[in-house]
Amino acid sequence: MKSIRSIQMTNLAKTYCVLFVFFIGYQALKAENKPFSQLQDTAINVFSGVITGEKGDKMPYAVLSVEKTNISTVTNADGEFLLKVPKSEMDKNVLVSFLGYENLRIPLAAMMPRGNKYSMRPLQFTLPPLEVISKDPESIIRKMMENKDKNYSNKDMMMTAFYREIIKKRNTNVSLSEAITEVYKRAYNSSLHDMASLYKSRKSTDYNKLDTLVFKLMGGPFNNIYLDVMRYPDYIFSENIFENYEFKFLKTDQINDRIVYVIDFKQLRHIVEPLFYGQLYIDAETYALARAEFDMDLTNNDEATRIFVRKKPINAKVSTYKAHYLIDYRLNDDLWYYSYSRIDLGLKIDWKKRLLNTYYNSIIEMAATDWSDDMDRRTFRSKDRINPTVVIQNEASGFSDPEFWGEYNIIEPDKSIENAINKIKKQLDK
Repeated sequence: MKSIRSIQMTNLAKTYCVLFVFFIGYQALKAENKPFSQLQDTAINVFSGVITGEKGDKMPYAVLSVEKTNISTVTNADGEFLLKVPKSEMDKNVLVSFLGYENLRIPLAAMMPRGNKYSMRPLQFTLPPLEVISKDPESIIRKMMENKDKNYSNKDMMMTAFYREIIKKRNTNVSLSEAITEVYKRAYNSSLHDMASLYKSRKSTDYNKLDTLVFKLMGGPFNNIYLDVMRYPDYIFSENIFENYEFKFLKTDQINDRIVYVIDFKQLRHIVEPLFYGQLYIDAETYALARAEFDMDLTNNDEATRIFVRKKPINAKVSTYKAHYLIDYRLNDDLWYYSYSRIDLGLKIDWKKRLLNTYYNSIIEMAATDWSDDMDRRTFRSKDRINPTVVIQNEASGFSDPEFWGEYNIIEPDKSIENAINKIKKQLDK
């Protein structure tokens, strides 16, 4: 019989992971795509290019932000970027940041519309004297939690974000869904949940590659919204955090020209429920969480899989082989804001009457591209809100419009995704 504490931990995992759900069911008829209204173009400049290391290596998920604005984007897995900036902001610089590398500052006026290539150098720095609390990781974490109200916004904000979910069968892309979403983010000290709406969305799915299954993701942008662990602290930072995890001070590092403490954490050995292990990057000056990168502990795989899978085939056993999470925050005007998050989930389907197993991998990512505290002009009507159990694949249209995103900043598609889309288009055109 489970203890009360055990039951509480299981419920906690289900509460904050239930949206990271794979829906597996037998293929139905293809739904018709719904048309979307077109955006009106505004006075913007568009820049594209690539960010690399000194040796030409790719710099995936580097952050590009326009200084003194809320405009930002991230590079894709190939280090490629697409940045859209109002012409009124052309007197500013673009800040390019990547963990462990020196920041780049590039004048917008010096950038070309296409073909920009910038190289980043590894950090070479000497740490100044710092007051580390005896490098005691628990003390640092307590300080982080105590300073939450000072480090994160305590008023409601509107966040514009680009959302993408990719489903792969082994190494082949079989489904891609993308959306511009507006998120009504409640104050970080609020007990109310955030709300979201889809402004525009699109999809491309190769149903032939899905065999007889429909493999879908529930939750859409809410997967990433609830990954904001400072907004939803019970995800990791519950009241009994020190009863569930052990912490270790690893090192001091640097993010965006700021010194951070790197804290390693993992669940205690006697806990059998699937919790997490990974690293926390805590700003040394403000004690704000600047980044968290962690995995779910899959030792108790059956329990972990029950969290993720809502429905599965009768003639198959489903197991989870990967559950990786990343959340980044950005400092702006003395406050820290959600910047980017990424979820990498993998399932294995062991068929009873087949020789080969099927592997599905899904990458779910969302990047904040703008922030506003003007709540009057951007209201959330109930009919515009999406449900936390939304399936973006069911809501999105196709890829026929090359100017689909208009003025909105997005993450450039990876080359593999572009190839997949082109193949799907050719198949549909036959």
